[in-house]
Amino acid sequence: MRPLLQRLLGRKDPPGAHSLYFSSSIRKIREQLQSVTFAGDDSIVYRAFLTAGPHPRECFLVYPEGMTDNAFVSEYVIKPLSREYLPPRLRGEELAAFLTEQVLPVNAVEERTVVSEAVDQILTGDAALFVDGCASAFIIPSKKLTIRPPMEPQSESVVRGPREGFSESLAVNITLLRRRVRSSQLKFSYLTLGRQTHTKVAISYIEGIASPAIVEEVRKRISAIDIDSIIDSGYIEELIQDAPLLPIKTIGHTERPDIVAARILEGRVAVLVDGSPVALTMPFLFVETLQANEDYFKHYALASLDRLIRYICLFLSTSTPAIYLALVAYHPILIPTRLAVSIAASRQGVPFPAVVEVFVMGLLFEIMREGGVRLPGPIGQALSIVGAIVLGDAAVQAQIVSAPMIIVVAITAISGFAVPRLYGVMIILRILFSLLSAVMGLYGYFCGVILVTVYFMSIRSFGVPYMVNFTAFDLQNIKDTAVRSPWWVMRLRPKLIARRNPQRYRKEAPS
Repeated sequence: MRPLLQRLLGRKDPPGAHSLYFSSSIRKIREQLQSVTFAGDDSIVYRAFLTAGPHPRECFLVYPEGMTDNAFVSEYVIKPLSREYLPPRLRGEELAAFLTEQVLPVNAVEERTVVSEAVDQILTGDAALFVDGCASAFIIPSKKLTIRPPMEPQSESVVRGPREGFSESLAVNITLLRRRVRSSQLKFSYLTLGRQTHTKVAISYIEGIASPAIVEEVRKRISAIDIDSIIDSGYIEELIQDAPLLPIKTIGHTERPDIVAARILEGRVAVLVDGSPVALTMPFLFVETLQANEDYFKHYALASLDRLIRYICLFLSTSTPAIYLALVAYHPILIPTRLAVSIAASRQGVPFPAVVEVFVMGLLFEIMREGGVRLPGPIGQALSIVGAIVLGDAAVQAQIVSAPMIIVVAITAISGFAVPRLYGVMIILRILFSLLSAVMGLYGYFCGVILVTVYFMSIRSFGVPYMVNFTAFDLQNIKDTAVRSPWWVMRLRPKLIARRNPQRYRKEAPS
């Protein structure tokens, strides 16, 4: 049936049509590629040559310009074939076996009979070899791509710990991950996404530790994506996350292979995307937003102190403006007398109410921050520093805002930088709490805190409760939350993530 289909499809296609399989005639293959498949594309190189012998066979190479190593193709494909005699009797599968086993001194030569499969390989930088009389394309691994070396991510730098970071090459990223997890149980499952980009995606997990239900759920959600392009892992993150309407992280992302290795060793699943240095990890819990890279590389007491500071910074960044508004506008009696007198004196002559000050100064700070981020590094830093000093001092001198408001905005901003993974969420919470405080005072603030807590409790990340570490009153679940317990205490992996193999540390605690 298939040879008949190949013969039928080997005939010249009408304009715009595509054959499913290659013809055995190299003339028809050339016409199909040049006139139909790659019509109008001048970046595709077509190279024809003949084999040796009394009955030379015509050969045909196709590869994209600039993505294929020309020297490699000339040395290991064209030269051997030009010197080799191919008997005329060799056709079809016999010819394919003869070429791969005796002629081409190249590893991992793949045979493709389906046009679309061969085209995908060509567009990634490999060369496709066609020989007259063989209805197959021989894919020669000959990519020549410029790959950025693994470097420490600027957004996730550490004082102590590994300095490597993912690059834009999927093969390099898999290698970095395998170097840290040298286990045969580390598995990689490939998918291809994007109708136009055909982006290669790898799902990584450790068999025997990761929950099969979570792995299957990740694969199901990613397989259901039907979009024309996947340029970065952020596309996938937005399309498969559990809470898509609000910027709440239910999927982790990082550029550090040591973090990905640590998370999959706990039973999580990682997703690597070709062309993106950012890996995704899931499930992702709220407690992970307050964990830093080097918490596990230094003494647990110091790491616990730093983590407590981050929890305090989370509270200050989201609640300082709201509490200030509530105390000044509704509950001045709760402020110490001398402080209340000082605040009242500083607000003399300020034409705007406190709520307007909060939102105006908050907006100005976000404008300066965004401008500093988009400008080149040195200019952006100078803009942020000079802008904050000049605008703050000028606003106070002109009595547009009060001096305590500058302090409140500064505390809010600096505290937010200590928890960068929650920065966007903290802005939304800050606005919500400030509006409720401006309307109902401290009662509104506490109502907002209760509503946000209930909402966070209702979120799940791939079936795992988002706040499980704070809702399950279990000693094992709280050992790595507000404090970082010693390794000999954290003997078990997270219960709801790694149920199949919970044991992590087997030695008793030191005396």
